[in-house]
This record gives sequence, structure tokens and C-alpha cells, in this order.
Amino acid sequence: MSPELRAALEQRLGTQILGAKQLGGGDINDAFEVSLGNGASVFVKTHPNPPPGMFEAEARGLRWLEEAGEIRIPKVVAVSDRPPAYLALELLTPAKRRADFDEALGRSLAALHAFGAPSFGLDHDNFIGRLAQSNLAAGDWASFYWVSRLEPQLRLATDRGLIDSETRSRFDTLRRVLAERVGPEEPPSRLHGDLWGGNLHADAAGQPCLIDPAVYGGHREIDLAMMRLFGGFGERVFSAYDNAWPLAPGAGDRIPLYQLYPLLVHVNLFGGSYVGSVKRALSACA
Repeated sequence: MSPELRAALEQRLGTQILGAKQLGGGDINDAFEVSLGNGASVFVKTHPNPPPGMFEAEARGLRWLEEAGEIRIPKVVAVSDRPPAYLALELLTPAKRRADFDEALGRSLAALHAFGAPSFGLDHDNFIGRLAQSNLAAGDWASFYWVSRLEPQLRLATDRGLIDSETRSRFDTLRRVLAERVGPEEPPSRLHGDLWGGNLHADAAGQPCLIDPAVYGGHREIDLAMMRLFGGFGERVFSAYDNAWPLAPGAGDRIPLYQLYPLLVHVNLFGGSYVGSVKRALSACA
């Protein structure tokens, strides 16, 4: 931890930092477990040159999820996007998952989604990973999914030469029928927005806790589709979710459609190795 960050945290938190242990596992930020002079410990993530507003947007997203009161979310302790930029959170002390962890996660996620959102979108933009994520509200889900999700990532990947003209043309074909493919109309759900296995933790009581969101109001199936994309979630989670709030007919067929967004994000974050997965998901949407 840099002396500048240490000084900024001590001033903001009003207590001395006794120690800072660097933690692994992050792709974007450096992370520390910080021991404070008042006896508490906090989790701190930092970046030497983050996109403007990144940490503040994450803090707002965590508070937005916590507002629902349906699943454990770490509390925001302090945040600053001015150098040295950081986000300080309640430290989650991990414990062994309870026997009913999967069922609790499925029920809690259904309740979070059902808590709802004012619109498809959000009243501010944020980030998914280090990529900007537009949340300009739309009157219907199909319009939002294209204009604020698929098209920006597709344009970025095309401009970088990662998506060829044939694939771009197939996306344009999908756009013309998207309203017919997104499923029955539902009100906007309160989404985590980046729900892969690495963003699920167990707290000190062994209960599920969500971190690192990319929140917005959207179709609940997109969270569930991402959960199936990279693994880490057992079938008991999905069964408990469906028991709490059954999905609309055809949800299984729409999984590839809703995996297109996180796959395009991965193309733009990590390169062309994910293009084949984009093409396969796109073929399954035809």
C-alpha cells in the first residue's frame, strides 16, 4: 500500500492504519485487508489510474442492492475517485457455506430481482469490469438490451478488429427480431449485472453475499444466464430460484441470447479468444 493511500485512508477513517495485507484474485484493482487502530478491519481496493468515477459507481451500486434488503451486501465504508482512488468496504470474514447455501442464494436472488427497479436502465452510468456501461433508460427491455448493452460492446469490438463483418451482419439480423426473442414482457428487475462465481462469497455465518456489481434495471434472465456461463452455481440454486419465482416459458432457450452481453464484454476485456463463444451463442439465437 502506498504512503499516499495510507495517509488518505487514515484521514478519511479518522484512525491509524496498523497493517495492510495485500490480497490476490483481482483482475483490475489491487486489494488489501487493512487493520485499523480502532480494532476494526476493512477491505480496500485501489487502482493507480482508474476510469473516472469507477469506484463511486461501484459504491452506489452496492448501496442500490443493499436497499432491497434481500441478500447480504458488504457495506460501503468510504470511497474516493480522486488520487489515490480507493473503495473501502466492510471486510467479509469467510466461513464454510451452510448446508442450505444454494437454496438461500436462489431464494434471495429471486427476492432481489422481484424488489424491482424504476426502469430498464438506471439514473447513472457505471462500469462492467473497467469498461463503461451506459444505463440510459428505455421504455422496453428489447430496446435497452440492444441500445445500451449489445450495440456498444459490439461497436467497440468491431472498431478493435475483433469482430468480423459477417458476425456484425448476423448481429444486425438479430436486432431486427430482438423484440420477438427476449421473452414475455416483465417489469424491470434489480440486477447485480456481473454475476459470475467470483462475485459470490460466503459471509461469517456461511450465508451468500454478493460483491463487485454492475447494477441496473433489466430482465432477470440475464443475471441467471451469466451464472450459467462460467460455472460456480449448482442446479440447486436455479431450482430454488424457480420455486420462489418461476421463469417464463422458453427461458432455457433464451440463455444464449442473454449470454451474448457478458461474452462481448469478455471479448473487449480479454481479447479475441472469446469470439468463438460469441459466434456459438449467436448461432443458438437464430
